[in-house]
Amino acid sequence: MRRGKVEEASERGEGGEASLGTCSQNAPAVSGRARRAQRRRALCSLPPGPLRVGPRRPIGASPRRRAGTPPPPHVAPAAPPPRSSASAQRALRTSPAELPGSSRAPRSSRSRSGRGGVMVVLSVPPEVTVILLDIEGTTTPIAFVKDTLFSYIRENVKDYLHAHWDEEECREDVSLLRKQAEEDSHLDGAVLIPPRSEHGADDTEQMIQAVVDNVYWQMSLDRKTPALKQLQGHIWRAAFAAGTVKAEFFEDVVPAIRKWRQAGMKVYIYSSGSVEAQKLLFGYSTEGDILELFDGHFDTKIGHKIESESYRRIATSIGCSPNNILFLTDVTRAKAVAPRQDSQ
Repeated sequence: MRRGKVEEASERGEGGEASLGTCSQNAPAVSGRARRAQRRRALCSLPPGPLRVGPRRPIGASPRRRAGTPPPPHVAPAAPPPRSSASAQRALRTSPAELPGSSRAPRSSRSRSGRGGVMVVLSVPPEVTVILLDIEGTTTPIAFVKDTLFSYIRENVKDYLHAHWDEEECREDVSLLRKQAEEDSHLDGAVLIPPRSEHGADDTEQMIQAVVDNVYWQMSLDRKTPALKQLQGHIWRAAFAAGTVKAEFFEDVVPAIRKWRQAGMKVYIYSSGSVEAQKLLFGYSTEGDILELFDGHFDTKIGHKIESESYRRIATSIGCSPNNILFLTDVTRAKAVAPRQDSQ
């Protein structure tokens, strides 16, 4: 006679909340009819609810219910995880053998960024011996650069010029900005800077205001001119030295750099900010002075990040092939020209 599934399962000891085979393991030998009666009594003694018999049901499958038992309360399926934003998908971090992604929450500005992230793992080609890092959006939160560093320039450039106007360094900064303004004279909204005058305080104030207006105009267009970056670097130097500003990094940046160096890799910085400003950033930070972690710095004096020739010059300066360099940046336009590039 063909046996039912419950009987077969009970003899194999399979089941969910209860394994029916254990009901008769220690019982004396009895007839088949008596054994089936024992199993029916065992079934009747189980608490009401779903009974899993045989293989466990797949995840997500609906459980069977005994007749007369109320259906379980409806539970809405879990919502799928939100699609990560483009900026989150670009959030790549690295280790010597792989490039793990990070939530990109900066150590000291997590509450300000408020952005989620994804974990991404990429292999580092074995020929890579040099890691080239961008700063804004790569080592440092964009919010810190725009909300802290750039805001400090806008709020303090005029006071800085008043305090340092007669110093040689400031004179050189203004001269470079004046030359840049002359080159930009054909652009809409360009602000010219008059030559220095010895005719009195009124002329000096007029010149200072022209410099301030020129700086505002360039920053509004997100210009990367060496003249602007040089003045910004000098203003930030005063702020960092006074302890008014401390640089912030994503929480995985410093550990990753230490791992790269332990693996024998060299680490360089390549950013549109001046080399002097870069050294200030890594010299006065929430992590302390970490300049020793870097083998060198490059800025736009070697070329812009969207120009392929810039990377050939960097490789020549380092003494390696462009193929040995992995550039980590959030500038997607650099992807087409960098020898090896991961856009974050």
